[in-house]
Amino acid sequence: MTSRLLMPWRGAHVRAGAAAGEGGSTRATAILDWEQPLVAALVERVRREAGPGAAARAALRVAHGIISREVRPVYSVEDRHPASRTLRLGRGSCSQRMAVLESVARAMGVRTRVRGLLVDGAFWYPRFPRLKAVDVLLAWPEFLLDREWVPVGELFEGVAAAEAFTNKGGETLFDAVARVGVDWSGSVSCGAQGGTACDLSAQVLVDLGHFDSRDDLFETHGQTLCRPARTLAEPVLGRWSAGARATGTRA
Repeated sequence: MTSRLLMPWRGAHVRAGAAAGEGGSTRATAILDWEQPLVAALVERVRREAGPGAAARAALRVAHGIISREVRPVYSVEDRHPASRTLRLGRGSCSQRMAVLESVARAMGVRTRVRGLLVDGAFWYPRFPRLKAVDVLLAWPEFLLDREWVPVGELFEGVAAAEAFTNKGGETLFDAVARVGVDWSGSVSCGAQGGTACDLSAQVLVDLGHFDSRDDLFETHGQTLCRPARTLAEPVLGRWSAGARATGTRA
């Protein structure tokens, strides 16, 4: 996370507008490459662990658990890495791990789409206190379950934690959704103990709407950092474990 000068031109001047599409899809894409052997193997494992006849939501929860345990969270800045590459490396950013979950969903016949959000860079200050944060382009997945679009932050319905998500330490947004609802619209109620824990809507600068895939979102609006910045940062941040400080251990 660095100066705004390192943001893509489109990201720095982004405006809300009509999204490319909102119907979602189950097709494989360059990022959501669920036809690749590593992703296909994960899908078969999910089906086995979820059990015969498991509902799609239950299977996706199983997939989320496997990814959380076995794909190490890092600060990678390359959002367009294929899901199969993330699995091969055994590490990935929050966005990359989300893409793996979306790939599993599509392989299982569940339509997915993403909501494009430009999030205030200050939201990432707890992780990068010494750096001037940029506004971050976030692809927030949604799944078509029982004819209703369910954001990933509501995939684990009924959870409500006493502690809010603070965006610090080893817990990423991907991991947090399993213990507390995460919402960007201010519409999720977490009960008396966590009423504000879910609502991150104050961090949203621009809602870009829905896109059929994260590929479409990034093709339209670019990524958070421009290509030269990603090229320089990725070798370091791509291995830097979430929660590690700049002066700490990098795995």
